[in-house]
Amino acid sequence: MALQFRNTLTRQKEKFRPIEPGKVRMYTCGPTVYKQAHVGNFRAYMFEDLLRRYLKYKGYEVTQVMNLTDVDDKTIRDSTAQGIPLQEFTAPMIKEFFEDIDSLGIERAEIYPAATNHIPEMVALVRKLIEKGHAYEVDGNYYFKISSFPNYGKLANVDIGGLKAGARIAADEYEKDSVSDFALWKAWDEADGDVYWETEIGKGRPGWHIECSAMSMKYLGNHFDIHTGGVDNMFPHHENEIAQSEAATGEKFVNYWMHCGYLISEGKKMSKSLGNFYTLRDILGRGYSGVAVRYMLISTHYRQQLDFTVDGLEAAGNALERYNDFINNLEDYPGGDSGGEASDIIDKARKGFEESLDDDLNISGALAAVFDFIRDINRLKAENKLSVAERDEVLKTIRQFDTVLNFTFEKEDIDSEIETLITQRTEAKKNKDYARADQIRDDLLARGIILEDTPQGVRWKRKM
Repeated sequence: MALQFRNTLTRQKEKFRPIEPGKVRMYTCGPTVYKQAHVGNFRAYMFEDLLRRYLKYKGYEVTQVMNLTDVDDKTIRDSTAQGIPLQEFTAPMIKEFFEDIDSLGIERAEIYPAATNHIPEMVALVRKLIEKGHAYEVDGNYYFKISSFPNYGKLANVDIGGLKAGARIAADEYEKDSVSDFALWKAWDEADGDVYWETEIGKGRPGWHIECSAMSMKYLGNHFDIHTGGVDNMFPHHENEIAQSEAATGEKFVNYWMHCGYLISEGKKMSKSLGNFYTLRDILGRGYSGVAVRYMLISTHYRQQLDFTVDGLEAAGNALERYNDFINNLEDYPGGDSGGEASDIIDKARKGFEESLDDDLNISGALAAVFDFIRDINRLKAENKLSVAERDEVLKTIRQFDTVLNFTFEKEDIDSEIETLITQRTEAKKNKDYARADQIRDDLLARGIILEDTPQGVRWKRKM
């Protein structure tokens, strides 16, 4: 099967054909850095990580751009309320964002442009829209004229037949029923404090939508392969991106639009008032690992609604324990007789893994292929029918799968304190001080470190 994705623009699965053979240019909507991201935000970033990793697995060279929205209504509102400069307010949020994606094993994009560093590009884009008759000015504010772009609404299937001429909206975010001319540039007023730029189109700051168009086109060109985001970004944000980009350049903006579904929590919309609102740091603070969160966020097809639950995290931990134990035990396996079955099992696993992900990132099918693979290889081991050469090929295969899944990224070196405790426990057992050895083992377990005594010595792993 050829690689295919469901294109939101056409509502159909389409064979993926990059503009430039062997290369993929991809833009992903990043965080608005006014508060800590909640786990629902990371659902989109995780889907995009799976997409990126699988494209690389298929041999593509990927250039990914993810924006950092550090100037918009929210960042201005909250920095002003705290009485601190905008960049001083957003800097710690940006730092925490990168720490969080590292905690989830999300591979870094090639470029993370911040909106505040690209004001000249935004102003140039607004000026081009003005020159082409797609934008107009009212009291220093510049708006995109929807009536000048006949294809407006094609992404979200919005009917603009009843659009009232001259209706305008200045807010960065608004509801789907607000089909109105939207702000490209906002004139400075006192509520903005010191957040403004002196430009050829006046003193002010950009609207949210123009930011992504300007930055994506700067780094990826006027026409690129893939644009992703959450389904909540489809309208108005992505619809507005298409309109202003294509109106300015006269070219098709993006070939494939991909959107992930909503995340709910414990069966309901995530809300602080309901007590089911979690940041990633909340979850890690409860003793769950970043890789368990990763597994849960990645294991449901990206277009389906995902219910984030404590039970789901526990199940993720159990699956990961099986996955990682398989790799660890295989690394220690000395090899047995060759029964000749391993090659067929490997081929079947590769085929199932790749055909599933080729089908619009069908992760359920891919994971089923992986865990069937684990079961079948464990049977061969139990029957002493796996040679050293076959074991090595099995390890090569699972590690290739893991370049996409990344379920082993937390297997880092333990710190010196834990290493010292393990050494002390080994000495205690040697001296027959079993009470001390058990105490150390229990203390490490309480800290999420599981010790296993094997014929090859003590092995450790983190609780998933």
